[in-house]
Amino acid sequence: MKAVFIGLPVCCLSTPALGALVGYGIWPYNPLCAFACDRALSTFMLSCSTSMSPGMSMSGDAAMTSPQCRADDTPWLTTLAWCVHVQCAEDKVRTSELESFWESQSTGDPSVAPKSDYSTTLLSISQPPNQTVTDPDESLNFTALVDPTSYLSQYNALKAVQRENVVESACGISILVAGFGTPIVLTWLGCLPYMSGVLERVKPYLLYPSLIRTYSVRPLPYRLGYAPTVGQTLYIVGFIILNVILTAVGYKSMQPHAWYATKSKEIMGYVFYRTGTLAFVVAPLLFLFSSRNNVLLWMTNWSHSTYLLLHRWVARIFTLQAFIHTILALPLYYPGESKEKYWIWGAVATIAAVILVFASGLYVRAYAYEVFLITHILLSVFVLVGCWYHIKLWIGLTWGYETWLYAAIAVWFFDRLVRVGRILKTGIRRAKVTSLGEGYIRIDIIGVRWGVEPGKHVYAYFPGLNPLRPWENHPFSILPSPLLLSSGHSSSSEMAGSDVSRSGSNDVEKDNGLRQQVKTLSESHSPVGLTLFIKKSGGMTKSLRETDNLLTLLDGPYPNNPTKEILRCDRVLLIGGGIGITGLLPWIPNHWNVKLCWSVKHNARCLVEAVDGVLNGLTDKDVRIGSRLNVRELLAEEMASGWRKVGVVVSGPGGLCDDTRAAVVKAGRQGNTIFEFEVDAYSW
Repeated sequence: MKAVFIGLPVCCLSTPALGALVGYGIWPYNPLCAFACDRALSTFMLSCSTSMSPGMSMSGDAAMTSPQCRADDTPWLTTLAWCVHVQCAEDKVRTSELESFWESQSTGDPSVAPKSDYSTTLLSISQPPNQTVTDPDESLNFTALVDPTSYLSQYNALKAVQRENVVESACGISILVAGFGTPIVLTWLGCLPYMSGVLERVKPYLLYPSLIRTYSVRPLPYRLGYAPTVGQTLYIVGFIILNVILTAVGYKSMQPHAWYATKSKEIMGYVFYRTGTLAFVVAPLLFLFSSRNNVLLWMTNWSHSTYLLLHRWVARIFTLQAFIHTILALPLYYPGESKEKYWIWGAVATIAAVILVFASGLYVRAYAYEVFLITHILLSVFVLVGCWYHIKLWIGLTWGYETWLYAAIAVWFFDRLVRVGRILKTGIRRAKVTSLGEGYIRIDIIGVRWGVEPGKHVYAYFPGLNPLRPWENHPFSILPSPLLLSSGHSSSSEMAGSDVSRSGSNDVEKDNGLRQQVKTLSESHSPVGLTLFIKKSGGMTKSLRETDNLLTLLDGPYPNNPTKEILRCDRVLLIGGGIGITGLLPWIPNHWNVKLCWSVKHNARCLVEAVDGVLNGLTDKDVRIGSRLNVRELLAEEMASGWRKVGVVVSGPGGLCDDTRAAVVKAGRQGNTIFEFEVDAYSW
């Protein structure tokens, strides 16, 4: 089933390379010679034309001549046929291609057929024409020659624009493959012989350190956002450089040009086209990285928080490309095109994207998350709808630009569909809510069997808390209820001091706490289910009250962090603070050699008592009430014990997570011990 889930969005992302782009299945001006003839003649009035429109559009069609008028007008058909015959002979175009062009393009409307086919029209010309029509105000009422200068300018324009579209398609495929494929390649690189050892030594230098001092889970000053790690920065910088290069190279001027009188205007026009296209290109990645059901989470060892951070940077690139596209449109087509509907919808999409970027800052998410979430979705819809109508009303859905939007919409739809499927699979549940005191809440949901794998989270919906906002949900770490069964009781002296229990035993044969815990669980008959521990704060959780019948919907489980490398370590060190213990406890029954270090405030004693069953089943632990952990000392102890490879998982306040990251980086660079490091924190 997972293979199906992976295959669907991957197919959506690969669609642009499978025959739906210019140069890859679409050739809008084929044959070029025939289209150039049509464009060179399209400005002339026919005897059946009604008027002449002022100015000149991008297509060069200034005469108001209906398709039916052209279909029935003999001078138009014979002049076009002769031009096609002469010009396309040099390009050695097959007659079948010319007939196809004639049927679909000679009248300007594929649904209106000319009164005679190409070959018949050509045979009706008794003698070669010898008079050239150059004045657009002159009516075309005889078989004429096309002005060579006019033909060349149209030919150059169509050839150059088609070439630019082919380059845009190649650039777009390159960006999409690089953005999607880089996490896969880097993950699978670790499977190559001898590479695992190299990566282990590189991680403390390239993957774990934060780019800006020790900021990572903690927000930057003034809530400017979250600093990426060095590894994340490498991806971001590489992706930006790729976008800059592919936006800046590969242009070719062809003068004279029917659309742009000067070389500078022509190149500006191509940059205008390409920035708009590349904005469309990154849209699928933009939606993929933000989705809960991101197939890359199943195919790589990158965390959900990493993809969300990359989502924000891809969004900035998308907005910058769209903004440049819009700015360049002003000197090229303003005010002539500014009242057209396609122009207005493009402006709507750009404005919505700019608002999205600034309204998605951490300062907004932190103070009004629900407002942010609703506006984020609505503005995203405006961006997609605006982009759709921008191309539909401008050039129609025939040039392949819509393919990128199809991919983005498919990724979004797939994510939402799977979310609904997960909720329906789990079904409607009734949860028991218990107050532990001091703002701590325990929620038990009976009958949910999701196993005890660590590194998972669930999005919980409690529609009854606020009927006016039933869509509100929150991510919580998954904790199997049977894991909380008591296997004994701590002595009162253990709870009284700052250090509840401390053991440094490394004797694997004597460390049978895990076996005893599993035995206790198997002998009990506690209802199977999930338990969530929550610290009440603002938003949805502040409305939680004790009850035995809380309507609950569960969207999950989802991977938060990769677990394979941690579980392969000789030793697992769990470092937690406060409510962060919920993300650490599932690791205990999944590894044979675990040490738990957990610090809580005095008012969180109730939380310690609530997980007492798990704690008593673990021999090697350091639980502190009212005092802080010294992370550097903890790592030094592990290094002194002689473990070759230690997995460190931290969950808790941002300061603790960032201090642990800095300590792991330093220890990994100094000693012989190899550290695998994961942060379990919802700093999204």
